[in-house]
Amino acid sequence: MQRRHLTCLGTLALCLALATPSVALDLDLEPPELPSLVNSGSQAVSGEEVRLGRTWLRQFRARAPIWQDPITQAYVDSLVARLLPYSSLSGIRPVTTLVASEQLNAFAVPGGVIGINAGLFAFADQEAPMVSVVAHELGHLSQHHYARGKARAEQTQIPTMAAMLAGMLLAAGSGSDAGLAAAMGSQAAFIQDQLAYSRRYEREADQTGLQIMAGAGYDPQAMVDMFRTMQRMIALQGGNPPEFLLTHPVTESRISDAQSRVDQMHADASREQSLEYQLVRARALLAIHDRNPNQAITRQNRDSTPEDARRYLRALVDAEQGRTDAALNALDTLSRQHPDLAMLPATAAQVALEAGRIDDAIARGRHQLRLMPGYAPTTLVLGEALLQRDADAAYRVLRELADQHPEDPQVFALLAEAAGHSDRKAWGHLARAEQLQLTGHIDRGIEQLDVAKKVAEETGDTNALARIEQRREAFIGYRKTMEKFR
Repeated sequence: MQRRHLTCLGTLALCLALATPSVALDLDLEPPELPSLVNSGSQAVSGEEVRLGRTWLRQFRARAPIWQDPITQAYVDSLVARLLPYSSLSGIRPVTTLVASEQLNAFAVPGGVIGINAGLFAFADQEAPMVSVVAHELGHLSQHHYARGKARAEQTQIPTMAAMLAGMLLAAGSGSDAGLAAAMGSQAAFIQDQLAYSRRYEREADQTGLQIMAGAGYDPQAMVDMFRTMQRMIALQGGNPPEFLLTHPVTESRISDAQSRVDQMHADASREQSLEYQLVRARALLAIHDRNPNQAITRQNRDSTPEDARRYLRALVDAEQGRTDAALNALDTLSRQHPDLAMLPATAAQVALEAGRIDDAIARGRHQLRLMPGYAPTTLVLGEALLQRDADAAYRVLRELADQHPEDPQVFALLAEAAGHSDRKAWGHLARAEQLQLTGHIDRGIEQLDVAKKVAEETGDTNALARIEQRREAFIGYRKTMEKFR
């Protein structure tokens, strides 16, 4: 796993606590003319906030280490979907991203972007504490802290959101404190003022997060316990706290306030310990310790981890070290014992694919999707495996997956390959353009659209031409927004 010290997210939250819109964003963008941000009392959020957040994500992907793990991605997406109805954000379509960093951190960005570091899974040895962090970030979004912070920033003449994002992206890309210094610059005089608002926003996010947790059936006490664990971490690390605590300072008064609210809630925690979470955590530990998998096993063994999660991690290590049969046998046994956990057969299909057992991967993928239709990680494995046997079938599988996951660059990268190998040249260039714009390379994406248009005209593909023109307008909109980050 590539490791970088990411300072961008935390400092952004420190200066302008973030929120998200209560509207969904389709793959196509809105016209360039955008309304102003609404006042903090409104539940509506402008197209500007949506556009900034989604553009931020594209820039972030271009420079930050992204953890591409479809199985963990599916878990996080389902978790956010489970929590969302208990916030005021129902009806939006958030986008989650995973960061390949062992640092404890999570973040929320305008436009419904939620990010989680691999390090958060490693730190939280149970699901509820991890959920408490995600719920807290949803609390920031629910309270529209970005719109409120922006209004406050304008009153004190703090640089705009776009300028802040530019500095934060520099910090993410450089992996050093140079970007942080550039981002802060002349803002130092305003930090104390913003900290007061930040602390208030933290308490509001805590309160909302506790309500979200209780509504979704999680014990809200886990948030307080997580705070105390973080507080102990600060003491042990001698004043060198993780990223999350730099921007979400845990004070005794904040912990007491959260505990008081929990004591008044009398929540009925109906969710039991989650084996699914423990399996995802095993994946995170292996991602962090990819150069020495035995360290992942040692770290897992220090915690009260269920035996089946330990067997799962050992199977992943076996697969990485070439013991494919042992890995598949263990995964198949676990799948029979836990037939409702989709990630188990999906992992087996992925192991088969990575071991070059293409026909086995196809058979496993098709079998699981007959029983569990629509599970994205398995669909992705099936599409990638079919590329080696039947490009036309791969295209059909991946095209449907792209329609369902229009913000996933990995899907479009495979779709481009499948289109190219199934004599859909124009659509292949269009898919490549989508993959490029999703990863922040908008100019190269527009160049691919030009190639796609030329090919579509030569082949008389009117459907492709119509789609290319539609997407060109969207791409141009993104490029205009990206100018604010330069």
